[in-house]
Amino acid sequence: MSTLAVGDKAPAFALHDQHGKTVRLSGYKGRKVVVYFYPKADTPGCTQQSCNLRDAMPELTKLGVDVVGISPDTSEKQLKFDDKYGLGFPLLADQDHKTAEAWGVWGEKSLYGRKFMGIMRSAFVVDEKGKLAGVFYKVSPKDTVPKVRGALG
Repeated sequence: MSTLAVGDKAPAFALHDQHGKTVRLSGYKGRKVVVYFYPKADTPGCTQQSCNLRDAMPELTKLGVDVVGISPDTSEKQLKFDDKYGLGFPLLADQDHKTAEAWGVWGEKSLYGRKFMGIMRSAFVVDEKGKLAGVFYKVSPKDTVPKVRGALG
């Protein structure tokens, strides 16, 4: 699994959001965007991470920053997650995990000794030109917003 670094061009994506609309990274050109990957909608860590970003939205919006979440869940599951917690930003369905692979967040995980492939919780800050200004692999849910703030300077 290859990983990305600050200064790299962010890999393009075009995925369906929770409303079935196609969202492209290129649609954020000229704006900063936080792209975060989470393993599974409506699980404790993913809920904490997503709600922390939701709660930071007023501050992020003032800074001209958008937020996009990506997981292997279906658009329908993403919609239920958004409705339940009022997240209010695009949650993208990466069911074939091609986008996760391109961003270096799909890999082997272990739970109770069982090995399986899945999303490594991660967050990225993409600048106005589509370059990575912040790269946070295996970020904890509680550290996502502070690390994003640090990358935004």
